[in-house]
Amino acid sequence: MEMAIEIRNLTKNYGKKRALSDVNLTIEKGMFGLLGPNGAGKTTLMKILTTLVKKTEGEVKVCGVPVENSGKIRNMTGYLPQDFSMYGNMSAYEALDYLAVLSGMNGAERKTKVPQMLEKVNLQEKRKVKVRAMSGGMKRRLGIAQALIHDPKVLIVDEPTAGLDPEERVRFRNLLCETAKDRIVLLSTHIVGDIEATCENIAILNQGEICFHGRVAELLSLVEGKVYSVEVPVTELEK
Repeated sequence: MEMAIEIRNLTKNYGKKRALSDVNLTIEKGMFGLLGPNGAGKTTLMKILTTLVKKTEGEVKVCGVPVENSGKIRNMTGYLPQDFSMYGNMSAYEALDYLAVLSGMNGAERKTKVPQMLEKVNLQEKRKVKVRAMSGGMKRRLGIAQALIHDPKVLIVDEPTAGLDPEERVRFRNLLCETAKDRIVLLSTHIVGDIEATCENIAILNQGEICFHGRVAELLSLVEGKVYSVEVPVTELEK
């Protein structure tokens, strides 16, 4: 199976508002960073890739499968939305087991897979903790576990470290890097440090258009000599 996401001339309109305009991207195996300010169109692009939103124009293929084939796309894709949440009265184990049922896994598979995934995301010792009692980092780790439970070829994560403390951010980034060794991982964020620490290849989206696509080193070379720092007294800060 082809391990790449191919996006050609993708446009998405919401009524008269254009959220994406003529987007062209190729995303291959490993970590790929999608960077841009809030409102740039990152979440819209991810929802199109996960078949949650229909495109207006263009062609999108995930591992060779057209995005119109929603059944196949969902079987091969794991998605962690920015606002992931679960029933608060469920424990970590119950929540993941329930989501595994929704993924089509039978009882025998779940009995093996659920503990394995909790261990992978460092939640096995917290398996009895209720979702409502979890920290932001724990909920994010549960979210990545549900996205990986059916062993997808493609993992799409939207603003995964927003609101996390520095230690949880580092732990989460390491987990994503480990996950990307044998699949496509698309990381969307407006936090530059997350991209710098995890991705070699990136795209920058602004107002629905791709304004850069390449390696991090190439982007840095474009701004060489154009970025500087200076120390000034507080009294002169406004100037």
